[in-house]
Parts: sequence; C-alpha cells; structure tokens
Amino acid sequence: MLDYDKEADAYDASRGGEPRARAAADAVLGLIPAHTGRLLDLACGTGIVTRRLASARPGLRVTGADLTYGMARMAAARLPGAIVLADSRRLPFADGTFDAVTSVWLLHLLDDAQDVRGVVAECARVLRPGGVYVTTVDKAAAHDVGSDIDEVLAGRPRRAARDAAVLVEEYAAQCGLLPAGPARFLGHGQGRSPRRTAADLGRGWFTMLPPGDPLTERFAAHLAALPDQDRPRADPVFSLRSFRKPAG
Repeated sequence: MLDYDKEADAYDASRGGEPRARAAADAVLGLIPAHTGRLLDLACGTGIVTRRLASARPGLRVTGADLTYGMARMAAARLPGAIVLADSRRLPFADGTFDAVTSVWLLHLLDDAQDVRGVVAECARVLRPGGVYVTTVDKAAAHDVGSDIDEVLAGRPRRAARDAAVLVEEYAAQCGLLPAGPARFLGHGQGRSPRRTAADLGRGWFTMLPPGDPLTERFAAHLAALPDQDRPRADPVFSLRSFRKPAG
C-alpha cells in the first residue's frame, strides 16, 4: 500500500494530471442529476477531481473528504474551506446530508469486504432520499489492456478485487440502493511502459509482489527484455457505477 502522505506532492503528475481529472469529473457529472445541491467527494485525494466537480455547476456545493493529511492539505489549497479529514467508514455527517456522494478510486484500496460494505453503507446513510451514489469499480482490471506488459504479468499473484462491480452492486442493494446507470472514462496518461512498470514493481505498487522478492525480480527481468522500454501502451478505461436511494 502506498503512503499517501508521502505521495501527495507528486501524485497528480504520476496519475495523468488534469486530462485524467477532467475525464473523471465529466463522467461522474454525467451520472449526477442537474438539480443536485450538495455533493460529498470521498477519498478526494489532492482535490484535482473535486475542484472540477465544484466548478462545473454554479449551484453545486461540494465537500471533499480524505483520510490522509498530505492529500487533504493539497485539496484544501484548491478548495479552501471545503475539505475535511475523515474516515470513509465513519463519516462525520448526519443522515441524509447530501444529494450525491462520489468515491473515485477508493474501494479498491480497502483491506477487506467488511470495509467496502462499511463505506457503501456510510454513503447510503448520508444520502438524502432520491440521492445518488457514484463510484469507480474494477480498477485493477482496467489496467489490463491486452499489451505485451500484461502478457508478462499475467501469471502474477493477485489480491481479490475489493471493488469488483458485482460485489459493489451487491453491497449497494443490501443498503437499499438501486442501480442507476454505468459510465466509462479514459485514464489519460496511465498507459504502462515496461520501464515504468518495472520501477513500480520496485516501489511495491503491486501488492502481492514485495520489492526484492525473487518472483518480483523475475517479473522485472522479463519486463526489461520487452521492446520500446519507454513507450506507453494503451491507456486504461475506468468504469463507474451509480446507485439511487429510493425517495419513498
């Protein structure tokens, strides 16, 4: 797991920057009704997407929440007075506070199914009746674009996806939320190159491949043998799901 306090300053540059943030925000807004008044953006990170959500519609009041101080500090510089430190599993808001809740690139980070259920339940709790919850799903799978890099990594050990769409839909249903539609967006600047992927292995970004482990080193050697070491392969396409809280 990354240390997001340490990663905060360089995070945006390593994650596609403004083009990816624009694509994410546009896709999220496409799933949120035009009349939405208050929106909570969970795991807002540096606020790069949150700021775009806030500026897209004049009547939309956006609050960002993140667990890590480093990320929240950067988000607060982008949206002064609108960012809080909060654990998504125990939100400091009353029932029915928001017309919409978003969690972009959050659920895949959680440790187990209980945590994912807890976050989805909290999102449902703070939604008003008729409100909408929007979240990314299947993040890890989006990075498998059929490239030669994916062929090299195909046999690596993988952690079970915490944000698998079928599971998130199940948890949402348990909380009384109804499916309200999907969306997709391009992860600009996220296409892997062999050299960058080997560096990510060395940093521990692949959770089941510890740095220095013989298996990790074997994968790194295979990556080093690929052609076009610095050419990014195709960008991933990320998936969103939206859910509505019944009005009755």
